Amino acid sequence: MADFKKDAADLLEHIGGPENISAVSHCATRMRFVLNDPSAADVKKIEDIPAVKGTFTQAGQFQVIVGNEVPMFYNEFTKQSGKEGVSKDEAKAAAKQNQNPVQRAMSVLAEIFTPLIPAIVVGGLILGFRNVLEGIEFANGTIVSNSQFWSGVNHFLWLIGEAIFHFLPVGITWSVTKKMGTTQILGIVLGLTLVSPQLLNAYGVAGAAASGEIPFWDFGFFQIDMIGYQAQVIPAMLAGFTLAYLEIWLRKWIPQAISMIFVPFFALIPTVIIAHTVLGPIGWQIGNWISNVVYSGITSSFNWLFGLVFGALYSPLVITGLHHMSNAIDLQLQSDFGGTQLWPMIALSNIAQGSAVLAIIWMHRGNKKEEQVSIPAMISCYLGVTEPAMFGINIKYIYPFVAAMIGSGLAGFVSVLTGVTATSIGVGGIPGFLSIEFEHWPMFFVAMGIAIAVPFLLTILFEKKGIFAPKGEIDDTPVIESGR
Repeated sequence: MADFKKDAADLLEHIGGPENISAVSHCATRMRFVLNDPSAADVKKIEDIPAVKGTFTQAGQFQVIVGNEVPMFYNEFTKQSGKEGVSKDEAKAAAKQNQNPVQRAMSVLAEIFTPLIPAIVVGGLILGFRNVLEGIEFANGTIVSNSQFWSGVNHFLWLIGEAIFHFLPVGITWSVTKKMGTTQILGIVLGLTLVSPQLLNAYGVAGAAASGEIPFWDFGFFQIDMIGYQAQVIPAMLAGFTLAYLEIWLRKWIPQAISMIFVPFFALIPTVIIAHTVLGPIGWQIGNWISNVVYSGITSSFNWLFGLVFGALYSPLVITGLHHMSNAIDLQLQSDFGGTQLWPMIALSNIAQGSAVLAIIWMHRGNKKEEQVSIPAMISCYLGVTEPAMFGINIKYIYPFVAAMIGSGLAGFVSVLTGVTATSIGVGGIPGFLSIEFEHWPMFFVAMGIAIAVPFLLTILFEKKGIFAPKGEIDDTPVIESGR
């Protein structure tokens, strides 16, 4: 077992001492610090510690990459620092002191969508598989039309796909109450009232409005349209936050002895009424505006420019946390137009960042310490998670990050120009092709080739020529070739 006494002592010294630590926790591979004065941490000296594989700052937390032995390192560090660890949720709460209002808003958005990602990934895989069953054409029809078995599988899988995407508002309202620390079952009930079978399905509203057949509740002197909000993101978020804040306010005024009865009653019923009369219609309209603006950019005569810019800038958005807004936009596009052209570019951006890291692995082969970060980071990118690669390698050197941005921009240019569309979101990186409509697979694979080749070649070129980084900042660790 490794002895981390000296490394832990050095980290404590270079991070600014115990008095500079507001909170500390750890995850699977990283130490997570909330620092009172982030500028007091000497990053260069910290990264020179043998046990440290790299550092980065995200969402107000200074994170030190240690690797799989982080639990042992963490135990030694807390012993020497006298700082007791906190939960990741407590660390996140403490980290907000280092965030500006926009970062805090994006952090909230991330905390709402993160618990939903596993379901969205499953839903994306299912819709992608159904896309193959319904889309691959043979001489005498599709897989579904030629096989009763696969027709049954296709029909059965829609049970899960519908539950995930059509009933997404239930997940959102639950996640909001979970994030706000209020009663989660009330969030679930609120979500169910937005997608109840009694209501006109959101996908049928346009047709019903054209024929004047929208059902309504009749209260005599006023009426409320019985419209559902299946797959709608913003109405569910507005309703969820209204419920949470109303419950928090009621708990301040209603005595604890009767709070179990009256807080749920006076929180849920008014929220459901407001959701169907005010928040739902407003949220629906806001969602339509956002999706229409994005869709207009994607389908305009300047769509190539949109693809180039979004493809290039998505990775910088990840750094700021603003990329979490794309989840809501993607889901809104999927609801309004039956697919999204944003998600393919996000998957291509994942691949581009991974390819830049692959070039670093190739150029710096033999650097065992760096490979402990770069190899897992590359694999993570190719599977759709870019943060380890960006913060651990690409931003550290700058030039691979720029190379990845250029490759991602060119891949996005091709993707949007050729109309590549995803039926769902959630499956990123190389497996992202499963989310793409089958007829768009060929051009997506072309764009994928660009996202692999361009960042790889540019990273090598930039390093050899010293472009975007002074020569002294490039890792010149001798290459160890096997067999020589």
